[in-house]
Amino acid sequence: LDQITAENFSTLELAWRFSTDNLGPRPETNFQSTPLMVNGMLYTTAGSRRAVIALDPETGETFPDFGDGGRVDLTVGLGEGARYRWGGAPTVVRDVVVVGQSMSDTFETKEAIRGDVRAFDVRTGALRWQFHTIPQAGEFGTDSWEDDAWEYSGHAPVWSLFSADAELGYVYMPVTSPTNDMYGGHRGGDNLFGQSLVCVDAETGERVWHFQLVHHGLWDYDPPAAPILMDITVDGRPIKAVAQLTKQAFVFVFDRATG
Repeated sequence: LDQITAENFSTLELAWRFSTDNLGPRPETNFQSTPLMVNGMLYTTAGSRRAVIALDPETGETFPDFGDGGRVDLTVGLGEGARYRWGGAPTVVRDVVVVGQSMSDTFETKEAIRGDVRAFDVRTGALRWQFHTIPQAGEFGTDSWEDDAWEYSGHAPVWSLFSADAELGYVYMPVTSPTNDMYGGHRGGDNLFGQSLVCVDAETGERVWHFQLVHHGLWDYDPPAAPILMDITVDGRPIKAVAQLTKQAFVFVFDRATG
């Protein structure tokens, strides 16, 4: 920075320009970000609802080996016709990047796309695992959906934030409402993993334990916040705990290793 002075500022020339046009068909009208320089790499967003990009600060070029030509399509693994949006921050743990989804609560049909949680390799961008927030054929929890309603029901995303215990290698997921968040006449049963706190293995996405906060969820009783990891003492015994807040102003506290 000491090379730039009031005397030479007017003679500075453009070194490179990066266009977000090559990141997909949706143009950006609200490009606001503060780039971060970390270990010689420049990280910035490509505008809202799109992507995070990593650039060579000298040339403005992306990682050609990351994802597909330096980017990852965040609709990978989702249902046909799915679009992707999320207001949360990715969680990085055990070399994976875990992302959720934000989906509209206005439903006109009983059928919908699932709000699955996915994890991408932090170095290559490859999809490492995908957790079905509504269990599919042969998976644990399908018997909690009467008349095989899991086949057509959707949503149940994680639209808030994740938490992770890097030492245990666990990710804690506050899963929200399945279709519809106000009416459930077409999906009898408890409807796992709707409105549940689910703990999964960060490296594989396999379920470790879960607790359903509301069976057969109605009235939009979502867990709206990131689980809180804390060390507490109960009856003189130290416990590594995880606490989940809900829209009902309840707090549920669990042993975060065992549930």
